[in-house]
Amino acid sequence: MITVTGIGPGETTLLLGRVLEKVKQADIVIGSNRQLEIIPESFKGEKKILPKKLQELELFLNNNKEKNMVVLASGEPLLYGIGNWMLIKFDSNEVEIVPGISSMHYMFSQLKLSMNDTYFTSSHGKEPNFDLLLSLPKVAMVTDSKIGPYQLAGEIKKRGLKRKIFVGENLSYPDEQIREFNETTVPNEEFNMNVVVLIDEG
Repeated sequence: MITVTGIGPGETTLLLGRVLEKVKQADIVIGSNRQLEIIPESFKGEKKILPKKLQELELFLNNNKEKNMVVLASGEPLLYGIGNWMLIKFDSNEVEIVPGISSMHYMFSQLKLSMNDTYFTSSHGKEPNFDLLLSLPKVAMVTDSKIGPYQLAGEIKKRGLKRKIFVGENLSYPDEQIREFNETTVPNEEFNMNVVVLIDEG
C-alpha cells in the first residue's frame, strides 16, 4: 500500500494525528529533507529522499509494492499536491490519501477571512488564465518565482482593475510574514514560499 499524507504548511503542531500514525507504521517514508524532519526519532523504518524526477519515484514505488510506503506531501495532497499525480499513476485501490492543512487554508485562518466561494489555484509551472482569475471576486493562489505577487499586480493594472492583495510568506514558520497591498503597491522583490489572496474591492 502507498499512503500519501499531507503534512500541513510546515509547523509540526499543524500535523493531523493520523499522519503520524501512518508514518510510525511505515516501512519506508519518502519526502524532501524538510518534510522528513517530521519523522519521530523512534521511527525504525527507512527514510528516503524524494527523487527529483517523478519517473524515478514511480519506478521506486512500483518496485516496492510489497512494503508499506508513505509519501509525504506538503499541505494538502489533493490541492495542487503530489496526491493528484499518484492517483493518475496508480490504481485507486493501491493508494490511500490522508489529508492535511494546505498553506492556502492556513492563510485564510490567519486573515480571519471566509474561504466560501474562493477559487483556489496555482501558478507553479503554468501560465494562469488571468482573464478568468480576475473575473472572480476571491482568488487564492500558490505562486512561484516566475509568476508571483508583482506579476499578478501587473495583470490587474493592465486591465484597469482594483484588488486587495494579501501575500503570505513562509506560512506557519517562525519567519512568517503576511502583508497587504493593492495593485499599485506590490514591490518588485522575491517572495519566499508564498500564497496570494486577491479580493475584488468593487
